[in-house]
Amino acid sequence: MLEDVNAAFERKDYQTAAKLIKQLLQDAPENPLVQFYLGQLYEVSGKRLAAEKIYRQVLRLTTNTKILTQARQGLQRLDDIKQEEKQRAIAQAIAEPNNTELGILVLKPISHDLKTKAAQNFAQIMGIDPYTARLILPSRCWRVYRLGKLGELEFYGHQLQQANIPCFWVRISQIEKIQVFQVKHFSVAQPKATVICCNQENQLGSLTFDWSEVTAKVMGMLPIFEQVVDVNARHQLERKTKTQDYYQFCDLHLPQRNCILRIYDNGYNYHDGLEIISKASQNTIRINWNNLTKWLDIQLPKVKLWSDFTPFGQTVLDNTELLNQITSHIHLFRREKTPWDSAFQLYSSLVFLK
Repeated sequence: MLEDVNAAFERKDYQTAAKLIKQLLQDAPENPLVQFYLGQLYEVSGKRLAAEKIYRQVLRLTTNTKILTQARQGLQRLDDIKQEEKQRAIAQAIAEPNNTELGILVLKPISHDLKTKAAQNFAQIMGIDPYTARLILPSRCWRVYRLGKLGELEFYGHQLQQANIPCFWVRISQIEKIQVFQVKHFSVAQPKATVICCNQENQLGSLTFDWSEVTAKVMGMLPIFEQVVDVNARHQLERKTKTQDYYQFCDLHLPQRNCILRIYDNGYNYHDGLEIISKASQNTIRINWNNLTKWLDIQLPKVKLWSDFTPFGQTVLDNTELLNQITSHIHLFRREKTPWDSAFQLYSSLVFLK
């Protein structure tokens, strides 16, 4: 009867094959070849998930080389179909207007107890092994996963979301359209706030806003690098670039105006405008900064604080292709350009756009 099943498949008489397989399942349900034919029947019927399950089961049930080869060929056919459908779907998505724009796909943190299942789903969707998938999925903060055409990112993003893997995607052009104003000092606090600031052309002006317009506060530290002389393992003197200290940054988001107010510790004029800090001229910059941020906390008690920049930055620093697309809007004196500046602009912009 097994020969009859094979003959029915060869002449594509699937109705006869189905009847014969039904009988064989009653007589010898554990026969690996019968199970293989069942998987093949599912495959030609378009029930690909069921077919894949049966083929994988056959691989565990037998050591027969011929049956193993047939099951592997079945799995390969299913994978080829899946890849073809994926490529067609991506091509269709990219063909949509504006979907050829450059964008980024960002993975959100996922709890440890959900990570095993999520890694399996992520591996299947992205075509990688589960071990690598588990290493990629973040546990603490956002992780930029891919830079590419927006249509392709949307395709993968929707699949990931359907598999309960939290993520989002944005256009690079959206990031570049956000205006960033460099705050020099506050001149008024109530009933509305007014800041003296410079725009992106370094023109000095003022901006008045209601505190309720602020939707997020983003804090981050940017390293200060210095050339130092160190002793190496051979007791020889050598010059190295080391982190000596950090600049403190605080971004206030005003999405209704599509702008960010950027404040940093060495750039704020503590002696000008509104007296926020008493005896500012006698304090260190660190004390003045701490007092300023405490004052902002009082003005914005319900505004969410985002402070995961450092771990986020560490995961994106090597992505020079992406960071080269980002204008940092950070005007620090540096002997050499550092990706940390663009990484902070990226982090703050993602918070702004999410």
